[in-house]
Amino acid sequence: MIPLFSSQQVRGADQFAIESLSIPGIVLMENAALSIFESIISSKEEFKNRIIGIVCGKGNNGGDGFALARHFLINNFDVRIICVGSDKELMGDAQTNFNIAKNLIGEYSSSKMVFYKSKRNLSVLDDCSVIVDAMLGTGSNGELKEPYKSIVEFLNKLNAFKVAVDLPTGLDLENSSGSTVFNADLTVTLAEYKTGLFYGKGYANAGKIAKGSIGIGESYFEKLQTNDYLIEPEDAFYGLPEKSISAHKYSAGKVLVIAGSGQYPGAACFTANAVLKSGAGSCFLAFPKSIKSVAQKKLESSVLLAYEDEKKEFIQEKNLAELKSKINWADVVAVGPGLGREESTQKFVIDFLKSAKNKKVVIDADALYSLNNQMYTQIDLSGKVLTPHHKEFADILGIKIDELENNLLMLGKKFATSTRSYLILKGAPTIVFNPMGEAFINSSGNPGMAKFGTGDVLTGIIAGFLAQSQDIEQAIVSAVYLHSLTADLLADKKTQYGFTSQDIIKEFPNAIRFITKSFV
Repeated sequence: MIPLFSSQQVRGADQFAIESLSIPGIVLMENAALSIFESIISSKEEFKNRIIGIVCGKGNNGGDGFALARHFLINNFDVRIICVGSDKELMGDAQTNFNIAKNLIGEYSSSKMVFYKSKRNLSVLDDCSVIVDAMLGTGSNGELKEPYKSIVEFLNKLNAFKVAVDLPTGLDLENSSGSTVFNADLTVTLAEYKTGLFYGKGYANAGKIAKGSIGIGESYFEKLQTNDYLIEPEDAFYGLPEKSISAHKYSAGKVLVIAGSGQYPGAACFTANAVLKSGAGSCFLAFPKSIKSVAQKKLESSVLLAYEDEKKEFIQEKNLAELKSKINWADVVAVGPGLGREESTQKFVIDFLKSAKNKKVVIDADALYSLNNQMYTQIDLSGKVLTPHHKEFADILGIKIDELENNLLMLGKKFATSTRSYLILKGAPTIVFNPMGEAFINSSGNPGMAKFGTGDVLTGIIAGFLAQSQDIEQAIVSAVYLHSLTADLLADKKTQYGFTSQDIIKEFPNAIRFITKSFV
C-alpha cells in the first residue's frame, strides 16, 4: 500500500524542514523547482517546440513556477511567464524567485514576462508546447474566484501538454471537488502523495501523478499516521487466495449466488460465471424455476438451483425457507444482481440479511435497494461486503449524489465504521473502506469498464475470493485490483472501446497469471 497524506500533513513538512532541519525556504523552493523540471523532461519524449508557458500565482506555488522558469531558460527553452497579480503582492521566497526570473528573462530575447490584466494577455501562450499551472497551492480551497476561473478555462482549451505544480488549480484537496479545475496531463505533487489527487476531481483532472522532492527525504512522513492508501500490484498478489495441494471442489470455496429475475436474467450469470473463474471450487445459482432454461444456457460450470417462483419470475420472502439449507452450506452468499425491486423481493433480502449474522455475504445491485433511506440501520451488517456505485450509496444514505461526492471519503468511512462492514464504492476509481476507518483507493482500471455487467462480474470475483480466503480485507483488495487490471489488459488488446463484461470473465485468469509472474 502507498500511504496518502492530507494537505495539512504535507504543509507541515515545510515547517519541519525550516524549523527543525534549518533548511531555508528558498532551498526548499529550489529543490521543488528542480524536481518539477526533471519530471516534465522525463515525461516528454519530444517537444513540438521548445516554448514553455508558466502561469504563476502570488504565493509559494507561484514561487515554484518562477524558479522553474529559470531552469527552463538556462536549458535553452523559450519561456513565457504570466504573473497573476502585481510584483508588490509577492512576498518572501516567491518574491526572491520572481526577481531572479525577471532579471534573467531579460537576457533571453525570445522569452518574456507578462502581468495578467485580461484574457488578452494569455495569447502569448498560444504557441507553447507545455503549459505549467503554478497558480494556487494546497492552501486554497472552495470554488475558484476570478481571475483564476477565467484563466483556467482559457488554459484548458489550449492544445499543449499541461502540467500542474503540486495540484491542479481549482481542486479542493480536502474533498477532491471543484467545478472549474485545471485539466493536467501531469501533476508533480511535492513532498508526498496527497489523497485528494487520487479520487473525485483529482482523479479526473490530475493526469499522471509524479512525486516531486523538496529535499527532506522520507523519514518525516514515515512517522505520520494515515488512513488513506493507494492499492499497489503487490497488494493484489499477496491477497490472492492460497491453493492447497489437497484441495477438492468443496474445500476450495463454496458460493451461493442469489440473483436474477425474468427482467434481468443476464446479471446472475455474469456473477455465477465469475465466481468459478476466480478459483472457487463450487457455485450454485439460485434462480426462478419458471425461467431456469434462460440461465442454464448461459451458465458455464455453476449448478442451477431452481426455486419455486409460481411463474412470477422473481424471488419472494417465502423462498428463504426453501434456500435455507444451501445458504448454510455456502461459505459465501452473493445476493442482488438482477433480482429486481418487487416488494416481495425486498422483503426476502431483508429477512435473509437478518438471518445471516455469521455468514460472509456480498450485497450488490437490487439487494442494496432494500437498504435505501437508512434501512441498513435496522440490520446487523458487521463483516458484510457491500458493493454500491455512487448513486446506490447515496440512496442508501438517503442523500443527494452531489452531497455524497463532495464528502466521499468522510461518508464512506463513517458508514463502514458505524456498520462494521466493508464498503466497496464502485467508480472511477473504486474505493474500499474497512471497519477501522481506512480507505484503499484502486490504482488500476480504465473507462472501458463503464459497461453493463462489470459490477456483476466484480461481485462474483469478490465472492469467489472470499470463499477461498480467511482474510476478508486482503481478498477484497486483491479482487478489486485484479478485476480492473483485467480491463487494462483487455484495453491493450482491444482498446477501451472493444471489450465487454464477458471478456473480463474470460480474461481474468490471465490477470492472475500476469500479477503472479510479476512477483514470483
